[in-house]
Amino acid sequence: MSKVSIIIHESYVEEVIKRLHELGTMEIVDISKHEPEFLGDIEGAEMHPEASTCATYELRLSRLISILQKVKVKPKGVEAFLHPELPEIKPIEDSSLEELYSYTEGILGEIEQHILSKEKQLHALKEDETQLDTQIEQISRLSDFTFDLSDIGESTYVLVKTGMTNDLKALQEQLQALGETELHSKQFGTDKKVEWAVVAAAHISHKDALERIWRTYVNGFDIERHYQGPAQEVVASLHQEKKTIADKRKESVLALQSFAKDQLDELLALREQLHLERVRKELPKNFAKTTTTYIVQGWALRADEKKLQTAITEASKEYALVEFAKPSLNPDNPPTHLKTPKWAESFRTFLELFSTPKYNELDPTLFLGIFFVLFFGLMLGDAGYGVVILSLSLFGYFKMGKVSAMIKSWAFLGIWLGLTTTLIGFLMNSFFGNLLPAFFGVQLPHIIDPLEDPLMILAIALICGLIQLNLGIILGIIQAAHRREIKRLFTHHFSWIPVQIGGGLLVGSFIMGWTVEGVLFYVAVALTLLGVILILIGEGPIGFFGITGYVGDWLSYARLLALGLATTGMALAFNVVSKLIGEMIPIIGIVITIVLLTLSHTVNLALQALGAGVHSLRLQYVEFFNRFYEGGGTNFSPFAIKRKYTKIEENVD
Repeated sequence: MSKVSIIIHESYVEEVIKRLHELGTMEIVDISKHEPEFLGDIEGAEMHPEASTCATYELRLSRLISILQKVKVKPKGVEAFLHPELPEIKPIEDSSLEELYSYTEGILGEIEQHILSKEKQLHALKEDETQLDTQIEQISRLSDFTFDLSDIGESTYVLVKTGMTNDLKALQEQLQALGETELHSKQFGTDKKVEWAVVAAAHISHKDALERIWRTYVNGFDIERHYQGPAQEVVASLHQEKKTIADKRKESVLALQSFAKDQLDELLALREQLHLERVRKELPKNFAKTTTTYIVQGWALRADEKKLQTAITEASKEYALVEFAKPSLNPDNPPTHLKTPKWAESFRTFLELFSTPKYNELDPTLFLGIFFVLFFGLMLGDAGYGVVILSLSLFGYFKMGKVSAMIKSWAFLGIWLGLTTTLIGFLMNSFFGNLLPAFFGVQLPHIIDPLEDPLMILAIALICGLIQLNLGIILGIIQAAHRREIKRLFTHHFSWIPVQIGGGLLVGSFIMGWTVEGVLFYVAVALTLLGVILILIGEGPIGFFGITGYVGDWLSYARLLALGLATTGMALAFNVVSKLIGEMIPIIGIVITIVLLTLSHTVNLALQALGAGVHSLRLQYVEFFNRFYEGGGTNFSPFAIKRKYTKIEENVD
């Protein structure tokens, strides 16, 4: 990584920004945050005035796009799953900002008001429909009452009120005490959710008292319009009115769907162009400025120095000065560029979930990924489950991967997991547990049966643990040597090698009956003492806890055995139960057995795969990374064009 400093004459700053954007090799930093002391004598620059104009157009387009995307006809159900919709990529010319503004205004002038008016009409119709639903619900409660709805309200001599109450007895008592009132009710609901629709009529002289009682005991109906006729007739007319509104809404939606079909892809492409222009116009706020120049700072890969130098020189017509310098970890704190093979890119996600490595730190992505896949396969360890994961991942990679790069990346990881799990499952005699021998009498050739020889699986798990832990130690030694941290190299990393060799020989001699005699015994003692002394020099007395912690880390790999046995045991149990239940019901027993097997193995696969994934990651993050990894870095993020809906073509008809 190189620290890049650029001084550009103000006449060429826009051309340089555009070239940097197209080249996509330099991460540009905010000088005011990265080096605030630099702005002591030099003022910070401001974004280009056109940035706000681009943002305004972008917002207007986003509003239209949002409206059209809601109504766009999309494939649903199985069709959407099997045939996902891909974005249309529109070929465009590299036009000036003025031309882009003119084209945008032309598009917006043609369709903006039409789309917004249709949306406004839809909102109004939706509100009318909601009000009608409320009126229908309330008036329907009055269908059993024989009176004209026009009587509701206040007349010269009588006041009529309607509503719902959940305390009819109290309401009756209050109205009886009031006198000169008449109350009719209709019960709705049963048990604890009883309510009554009530209609009360009183002399106008009791208006204030009736209003007070009504507010206390009744949830009054708010029948907004003055309806005439019986409630049933009014409800029927309201339903007809609602149908008319629904027809109008359908017409508006169809009109918007027509706009979506004809214009949505164009709007998405246009918004993307404006977004890229806005990003360029906003970028100068990260610069510093003198009277006639702009100062830019950032990061670039050393391999791209020559290409970057040439691009800036050409764009500025040699009115720019470019300087590359070797960064320091402190105070520069450069970003980290992780160069990962394409087949291992999905493993990057797991690393970034923990922490990005620092600039001068080893990248453990490949080791993390390989061990994650291996441990996942050992913990799931069933060929049937592996085949399911592999099949779904292949479908996701080749079908759904066309829609989303993220899905494609995770599906590729799933292919690795499926292959490994399938292979290990066959080696360990597990295909949906004991499905084949239990139901078909077929015994697969295998090397190990975890239920018959669990100690062998435990030995494999502990050997895998030793391999990974010592790989972590070796990586720590390499990293310390690279940083020239000689003391740390010996006290924090190398010290564990003699401790393991010497301590392992002594433990084997005293506990496991190994023959460790003569010179070999003294060598074991010397190695153990050397390792312990180095650990104590590095960490002090607390280093003793580090030794016990190392043993605990090693024993943590026994979870490979535990989860593998859990998967096989649960699968076997589901097979036994499904077979027994199927035999108990002879006529449809086969169907029931198949259904039970499908459901139970689906649940077992989901639970065990989740457990295998979580525990495999834990072994990477806690046991493996604890040997050498620190993290705390930031990803290298160059200023680059990212297109989804457009592509530049020199000659467009």
